[in-house]
Amino acid sequence: MKKPIHYICTFLIASLLFSCQQKKKPVAVENKIDKKEFSISFDSQEEWGEHLVTILDCHACHTPKKMTDKGPVLDNSLLLSGHPAEMPLIDVDRKEMEAKGLTVARDLTEWVGPWGVSFAANLTPDDSGLGNWTEQQFIIAIRDGKSKGISSSRSLLPPMPWDMYRHMTDAELKAIFVYLQSIKPIQNLVPAPLPPVSAGQ
Repeated sequence: MKKPIHYICTFLIASLLFSCQQKKKPVAVENKIDKKEFSISFDSQEEWGEHLVTILDCHACHTPKKMTDKGPVLDNSLLLSGHPAEMPLIDVDRKEMEAKGLTVARDLTEWVGPWGVSFAANLTPDDSGLGNWTEQQFIIAIRDGKSKGISSSRSLLPPMPWDMYRHMTDAELKAIFVYLQSIKPIQNLVPAPLPPVSAGQ
C-alpha cells in the first residue's frame, strides 16, 4: 500500500522540479502606438508646432532681443522676425576672425565667422518672411538645407542646425510650418548674407 503512494509522491516531485527548470516563455505584448498626425498631448497641429519651435530653441536666433538689467531677453513684439534690417553690423575685424576661425554674435540674430556673415531669417508669415512659402519649400529648406526652400539655391549658413533638424518627421515639419503661418506677420527684410572677407581678395 505504501509503494503506490511513494510512486505518486515521487512523480509529483519530479514533475514539479521539471516544470521549475523550464524557461518561461515571454508574454507577447502588443505595441499599440497612436500614429496621429500630431501628438495626442496637444489639441491641434498648430499647438504642437508651437511646442516644437519652443523646444528646438528657434527663438534663440530668430527672435530679436531687448537688453535688460538681467541681460538680453526675447523681444515679444518681434517674435521670430529674424535679424532686424536696421541693426548695424557687428564692429569686429572680420579678416582676423576668419584667419583664426573664430565666431561672434551680438544678439544671436547675426553671426560672423569663417563663412562670412549670416543673419537669422524672418519666419513670420509676412511677404518679407515665409508669407509666400509653400509647405514643400519649408520641408526642402530644413531637409536639404537650401535657402528659401529652393533646391537649386545656396546652402543654409551656420549656425542654422538644419543637418540636425533634417531628422524630424514630415508630421513634425508640417506642424511647425502650420504654427509659423499662424503667428503675427512682421515686415522685416533680413539682409542677404555676406561672403568671407578673404573671398574678395
